[in-house]
Amino acid sequence: MQSHGPATTAEKFFTPLKFGALLALLIFATFPQVILGLESFVARDFGFFAYPLAHFQQECFWRGELPFWNPYNNCGIPFLAQWNTMPLYPPSLLYLTLPLEWSLSFFSLAHLWWAGIGMYFLARRWTGNDFAAAFAGVAFAFNGFTLNLLMWPSHIATFSWLPWVVLATELAWRDGGKRIFLAAIVGALQMLAGGPETIFLTWLIVAALWLQQFFKNKTPRAQLFLRFQSVLLLVFALSAAQLLPFLDLVAHAQRAIGYTDLRWSMPGFGLANFLVPMAFGSTTNAGIFFQHGQYWTSSYYLGLGTLWLSLLAFWSTLVRRDSAESKSKIRFFAIAALLALLCALGENTPFYPLLRKIIPQLSFITYPVKFIMVAVFAAPLLAALALANFQKIQPRLLSLGAVLFALLAGIIFWTQHSPMPGDNTAATLTNGFSRASFLLLTGAILFALTRSTTSPLLRFAPVALLLVAWLDVFTHEPRQNPTVPPSVFAPNLVRTKFAMQPQPELGGSRAMLSPAAAQELTRFAVSDPQNNFLAKRLGYCANANLLDAVPKVDGFFSLTPREFDNVLTMIYSATNTDFTALKNFLGVAQITAPDNLLAWQARPDFLPLVTAGQKPVFVDYVSSRGEELAHPDFDSSKMVFLSVDDQTSIRVTNQTSAKILTTKFTTQTVDAELDAAETSLVVVAQTYYHNWRVTVDGQAAPLLQANYALQAVQIPAGKHHVHFYYRDRAFAIGAVISSVAWLGSFSALLILRRRA
Repeated sequence: MQSHGPATTAEKFFTPLKFGALLALLIFATFPQVILGLESFVARDFGFFAYPLAHFQQECFWRGELPFWNPYNNCGIPFLAQWNTMPLYPPSLLYLTLPLEWSLSFFSLAHLWWAGIGMYFLARRWTGNDFAAAFAGVAFAFNGFTLNLLMWPSHIATFSWLPWVVLATELAWRDGGKRIFLAAIVGALQMLAGGPETIFLTWLIVAALWLQQFFKNKTPRAQLFLRFQSVLLLVFALSAAQLLPFLDLVAHAQRAIGYTDLRWSMPGFGLANFLVPMAFGSTTNAGIFFQHGQYWTSSYYLGLGTLWLSLLAFWSTLVRRDSAESKSKIRFFAIAALLALLCALGENTPFYPLLRKIIPQLSFITYPVKFIMVAVFAAPLLAALALANFQKIQPRLLSLGAVLFALLAGIIFWTQHSPMPGDNTAATLTNGFSRASFLLLTGAILFALTRSTTSPLLRFAPVALLLVAWLDVFTHEPRQNPTVPPSVFAPNLVRTKFAMQPQPELGGSRAMLSPAAAQELTRFAVSDPQNNFLAKRLGYCANANLLDAVPKVDGFFSLTPREFDNVLTMIYSATNTDFTALKNFLGVAQITAPDNLLAWQARPDFLPLVTAGQKPVFVDYVSSRGEELAHPDFDSSKMVFLSVDDQTSIRVTNQTSAKILTTKFTTQTVDAELDAAETSLVVVAQTYYHNWRVTVDGQAAPLLQANYALQAVQIPAGKHHVHFYYRDRAFAIGAVISSVAWLGSFSALLILRRRA
């Protein structure tokens, strides 16, 4: 595409190398304390989900293990199959091999840089204008939504690959050859990063662009079809080692069609936050601003320059003639952004609820506000297309700027005269006036770009526009990603402080948050991020227990085996049921003290995690959801519930005499030596999942689903060694497919390169 952008002399500055350096400097200016290792991210899921999981993964890495199973949360839960844990994502080696308190935060920032670079190259290809591409790169890396993703290393990694996947796949279906394999490798790397919703929306965008190209018929349709299908098949094959275990877990997990509701949609008044980002919200949660009723993203503010230019691009297609290719792309992304906004509004318009009825599978996507990522991707590209044709569209610059200024003033008036409960009207007013200043400053620079560049001052207008765009987002609200000293993540901090007696250990016993404590810790928030994290860590909130290697009954994961999730739901949704017998069976040695949210109380009656000799009681697991475990007569030392499907194979009819001699637990095995006077049942208080296997004296034995969601095995009379072990067949099959695909792809690239 021919460039008609402004400032052709200054544009020479924005070469790929120089832009990469500029973007790195902007990231350093935003997070110097993180890059220098003085502080670490901590807010929300970074501290309670991402960091503990990375810590566990790093421990497994240095033991030479793949982390298939996490025995510390949810009485055991699949780890590799979760997908968003990134166990097979090659760049994860960065935080696995380097000190975690620095490397995990740096990992997120490195992908922030990669996101901007990817957008730069995509916009550069579509506009032929380095300045326009540089603006798009800065706008994609620096907006409220992308910065919010920094607290999820998996999400920011997946999102950073979005422009690369679009660029590489488009080149593949146009040119074929080695570009097919390059596109497949890029797509596989995004797959392995593990953000399902981002991946789904990425390929939805790619498919829509491909359909647009397919019906234009500039390239033979048979070629377009075969090339695109080849990329898709190769992406699946390259990432099969991750995808097959994930799909297997989905089939056995708690999520099903209709699982998610429409919570945390973008509120109807949320459109105002595109102009005044601190309208209608509060900073009560660790000093981070959130809209009322929407707590997934702390911001989706695009920046006024990006918003202005993207709207200008779309407006221009309505009032003037332009090249068909440029107009087609502008309209495509404008429509995509509009549809994304409608979906993000969720229950606040009829559109998305109706769409979910038509496509029920959309209910797998939690929190409709996530759809805003499509608009966040589209806006920088629209802005770049506007800058690339700036001389043609600049006559409408002033009128659109006046409309935006009027809207901004109207929002300020609205927030001051009709505030919502919890609003800080003074902070909103300051925020509104500062955005008005940035709007005027951005307008002045854009006006300068329409002038002759003979003035030395005006020649720096392109650089100034990028810096103002960055500064606008940098100052648009309080820190989205507060940082703290890395010492808050020190291993065994809670162990040392409480010195629990007995101390929950792997294979010994567990800690458990009481239902009341779990609710209170979820709501608990103080303005200081360090104290906020430390207080919740003392209570082993979410997955913080992994930092102390303390087993816990619950945890915080996207997917949980269906039966055990039902048990957890039963425990944590009940307010008047004690569940004493169930707690004993699960080996709960420490529970939250009833009078202190951040203290622990010993439970002396807990049972070992491996028991034997129980009488079987057969129940129909299809009609039961584990309610028997709450019955007052349930005594797990004397009885065990088994499925009626196993009744014909169980020879035990009553309690038996069986003695546990020794037990040994590792992350993926359980071993026990037993002496049974007669055929007996051995019960392990560990989550039942079909990938677990068991042998008795080296001979395979059926793994039983005990007490609805845990494990058991039947042994004959005598002394025996029982060995439970985790074996993921889906991973084994996927690993073979992926190994062949990676080897084949690199071999094909090498052959094609030599031929070229």
